[in-house]
Amino acid sequence: MTVKSGTRWNHNIHYHSRILGAVPAGARRALDVGCGEGMLARELRRAVPYVAGIDLDAPSIDQARKHPDDVDYVLGDFLTHPFGPGSFDVIASVAALHHMDAAAGLARMRDLLRPGGVLAVVGLARSTMPADLPRDLAGVVVGTLHRVVKGHWEHPSPIVWPPPVTYPQMRALAAELLPGSRFRRHLLLRYSLIWRKPQG
Repeated sequence: MTVKSGTRWNHNIHYHSRILGAVPAGARRALDVGCGEGMLARELRRAVPYVAGIDLDAPSIDQARKHPDDVDYVLGDFLTHPFGPGSFDVIASVAALHHMDAAAGLARMRDLLRPGGVLAVVGLARSTMPADLPRDLAGVVVGTLHRVVKGHWEHPSPIVWPPPVTYPQMRALAAELLPGSRFRRHLLLRYSLIWRKPQG
């Protein structure tokens, strides 16, 4: 692990602002899906009174629970854990959706969100070659420059590579399961997905 200036940086953390900027005003309950050691959950807690983080990886949850915060860290499977339908105002997920069946994950997030609530995802998808090669090369160059300046924090959670779903497939899934969602592909080999659940 290399960290400079006392600040963590990696490709996932770089896009935390996409999540935090999507938190709706007045949100009372948030869920971080695939919370790892809890960095995003703790950032969410600064804006939302109750935050739960769930992850399947026991060492990561153990690490999260060592922090002096009041986030509710849950060791379990997001797809089957008995959260109540419509019980969260905001559901966030960073680099976790490709660890599960993407369609099942998005549908579960949709069902756990209250009407008017916001789903915010930053994820990884698989490039299609050779069409994506120029974009990916640009992302590697920019990512390398960020590392030189900021260092690189290696998260402790398990890694799945390559992602099973391509960018076009992910965009199509979002359009099908979350009509009206905003899907954006980012330079540093990530996509973001923002969706507000309709009222009523």
